[in-house]
Amino acid sequence: MESNTSLLEFHILPFFIIHDKLYIYNFVFFFLIYLIGILVNLTVITVIYLDHHLHTPIYLFLCNLSICDLCYTTVNVPNLLYILLSGNNTISSTQCFIQVFFFFLADSAEITVLYVMAYDRYVAICHPLDYHRILNKKICIILLMVIWISGCLNSFFVTSSILKMFFCSSFTIHQFFCDAKALLNISCGGTEMFYIVTYVEYLVFGFIPAMCNLMSYIKIIRVILRIKSKDGRSKAFSTCSSHLSVMAIFYGSSVAVYLMPPSDRYDILEQILTVFYSTVVPMLNPLIYSLRNKEIKSSLQKLLLQYQQHLLHVFFM
Repeated sequence: MESNTSLLEFHILPFFIIHDKLYIYNFVFFFLIYLIGILVNLTVITVIYLDHHLHTPIYLFLCNLSICDLCYTTVNVPNLLYILLSGNNTISSTQCFIQVFFFFLADSAEITVLYVMAYDRYVAICHPLDYHRILNKKICIILLMVIWISGCLNSFFVTSSILKMFFCSSFTIHQFFCDAKALLNISCGGTEMFYIVTYVEYLVFGFIPAMCNLMSYIKIIRVILRIKSKDGRSKAFSTCSSHLSVMAIFYGSSVAVYLMPPSDRYDILEQILTVFYSTVVPMLNPLIYSLRNKEIKSSLQKLLLQYQQHLLHVFFM
């Protein structure tokens, strides 16, 4: 039984790179997803940073959501692209555990950001007159500190528990990156601490935020239904629809992955869902917000127009 994980090497072997002829198609697919995800998330961050009218709590949290999405894809996809190009699917234990750490950091932070955004919508709709008092600059800074510090702590405990695992014979990870559940499937001991940490994580970063989000939106819907004006109800609900869409996609796909029983019968389905929620969802989140948010679209159009005028000024001076 191997107990010194620092001396190990793992082999990444997802189902979609088994056939040599499909390598180039897989590379193009993941490269395009990564490129689009990087561009759209950076666009959202840039627009919010440059437009002072968007320096409000909800857009501050949206900016942090885009940072989480950038972390998601950057942790996993570049190494996968290297594997697809080089054919070398070996990864050292140090690289593997670094991947685990930053993946869980991004995952924990995204869950907390989505919860804080739900709270923001609750305050904006249920207590509109007290919005700027409740979510003032100091409170927002504290919330951001809580988001990232709690994410780091959770990731540290998860990674530490994985370091206590033993790996005996199989070192092949049937996933497209070093996933904690995939590592658990090939371990042969030392998993007690991991299960304890996982159950606590499910409670703190799973059940509690989900229940808080649910209660927030129950109260929001009650307030919206009491609005007499049809236009008022439509406007109030439109402020929540983007967040609801993002939250439903993220929770639906991630819960499906982590609640799926470890079995060879579900191996391919689990990998497909993992690809979806860790690469496709981070690309979709900013698209959902930018396509349905008039202020972001308006700010982006103004910035593009200013940039165009600046180029014309430079070339025709």
